[in-house]
Amino acid sequence: MSEQEDRLIQCFASVFPMSTPEEIQSAGPEWFAASDSLAVVTLVAVIQEEFGIEIDISNLEELKSFEAILDYLQQRNSPAT
Repeated sequence: MSEQEDRLIQCFASVFPMSTPEEIQSAGPEWFAASDSLAVVTLVAVIQEEFGIEIDISNLEELKSFEAILDYLQQRNSPAT
């Protein structure tokens, strides 16, 4: 597990403390749909603070799984080619 993935799991766990790391890593669109919208907004704020980024609101629709968020973070941290 990468440091970035571990940090993202910690972000999820701080907002959804009853979830196991395995549940967090498998979180998909249905998991987000079942979550309270305020909790999802809080999660985005926690991720922004942890990673020192600003997530464009237009990207939120695409970020509906743990993997999608992790991919987004990895792309943002990749050097431009």
